[in-house]
Amino acid sequence: MKQILLCIGILAISSTNVSIGADKNKSSRPNVLFIAIDDLNDWVGCLAGHPQAQTPNIDRLAKRGMLFTNAHCASPACNPSRAALFSGKMPWKTGVWSNKSKKLFRRHPKIKVLPRAFSDAGYVTLGTGKMMHSGAAANRVMFDQHFDVHQRWSPFTRKSVEYTDAELPSKGSNNPSHLVSLKGAKKVRLPLNRMPSDRNPKSNGGESFDWGPLDIPDSAMGDTQITDWAIQKLKSNFDKPFFLGVGYYRPHIPLWAPQKYFDRFADTPAELPFTKADDLTDLSNTARKWAIEPVTAGLHATVIEHGQWRSAVEAYLACTTFVDHQIGRLLDALDDGSIGDNTVIVLWSDHGWHLGEKQHWGKWTGWERSTRVPLIIVPPKQVADRFARAGSKCDQPVSLIDLYPTLGELCDVPVPSKLDGKSLVPMLRDPKTSSQGVLTVFRKGNYSYRTQNWRYIRYTDGAEELYDHRIDPHELTNVAADPKNTALLKDLRQKAEKSQVSR
Repeated sequence: MKQILLCIGILAISSTNVSIGADKNKSSRPNVLFIAIDDLNDWVGCLAGHPQAQTPNIDRLAKRGMLFTNAHCASPACNPSRAALFSGKMPWKTGVWSNKSKKLFRRHPKIKVLPRAFSDAGYVTLGTGKMMHSGAAANRVMFDQHFDVHQRWSPFTRKSVEYTDAELPSKGSNNPSHLVSLKGAKKVRLPLNRMPSDRNPKSNGGESFDWGPLDIPDSAMGDTQITDWAIQKLKSNFDKPFFLGVGYYRPHIPLWAPQKYFDRFADTPAELPFTKADDLTDLSNTARKWAIEPVTAGLHATVIEHGQWRSAVEAYLACTTFVDHQIGRLLDALDDGSIGDNTVIVLWSDHGWHLGEKQHWGKWTGWERSTRVPLIIVPPKQVADRFARAGSKCDQPVSLIDLYPTLGELCDVPVPSKLDGKSLVPMLRDPKTSSQGVLTVFRKGNYSYRTQNWRYIRYTDGAEELYDHRIDPHELTNVAADPKNTALLKDLRQKAEKSQVSR
């Protein structure tokens, strides 16, 4: 009888355990709150990328878990970055190299992306907002439940931002003008920044390289609406663990947000990013072309000509604070319920974004501003003692490609055997766990390799760059041609090439 009672007691104790890489009891597996932010660089408080960044909710999340200060994307554009993260495979394996590539599910309809692995393991999967680059179409494929709203042009519709035939000739001029109505019959003249279109002057589509405040409530923005839906789901009663993905669009261009997020700059204008006038002189012609061309945004020369640099910085910071507020609402809802103690929280951005550094605007470069991303992982409170103390930082280079195997290990979810990333769980336990380096690719033949102290870049024509982050965090001085770096350059070149074979 005593043995029976002892066995019952052991079973009762084990059933309360949270599954973190050991316990196979599905009912105890942790939930996952997976927060994505589009185009967010290190301009958040906890990363100190800009002195006027106001992101109190992202900062409080960092204090709850591990902040990876040297995290990078697999590719610095929405489509290839997200395809790599959700598939766990680098671009040369998926064929998704750029925003112009076919979407992941068109190339690989049956590929087991991250949410599908969780669904197969018994999780209920829910998704909203921009998770994959194809947005709503991908959400319908990836998640059991999904909610989608129009985010890119919030608070306008895609159709409403199109230029009329009469307005179109103005789009590429110094007096662009498109009238659009907000709810309540308010007329707004776009673009707000009054700049000509550099990329699409002859297309009647809306010009996204725009910024400024709008007289609207938060509720008019798509990012607010997806937060509302996610909060409702967090209040639901789940009979099995859940994976909830919430994808925020801002601070992707156009940098529009409610007026109140801009008000703080009326008395204290934003500081411009640190730049160097002759920053491009030590680069190859190829690299200068990558810097200057308006591939994902507009021309730096146009921004300067129209005196819009500071306004753009203020708009980016305003949009970041707006999204941070929505994240705060989401975290409050999680903590108010009974599920918060047994939830893994991950916050990430798909890539960084230039705001004039190296005379570039947008992403799609191999430099730090484009590849570096915020990454925070918070283990469940119930098992916090199994990991490094809350508020720890890991300075080792890591990649977003590592998230798939990491969540698989944290939640005891079987993952495909040939993923390109490595689990970050050892770093979550000990942030000093070493990492050799991470690779970022931008179109075939162009790649960047980041170690703890160095960045190495190589272009298809063989041009190379090398930056010492110990003394040059802004990557202002290319030291690839310095003879004393010959051995180091060879070593990094070999490691970068090897990582493209081994991954």
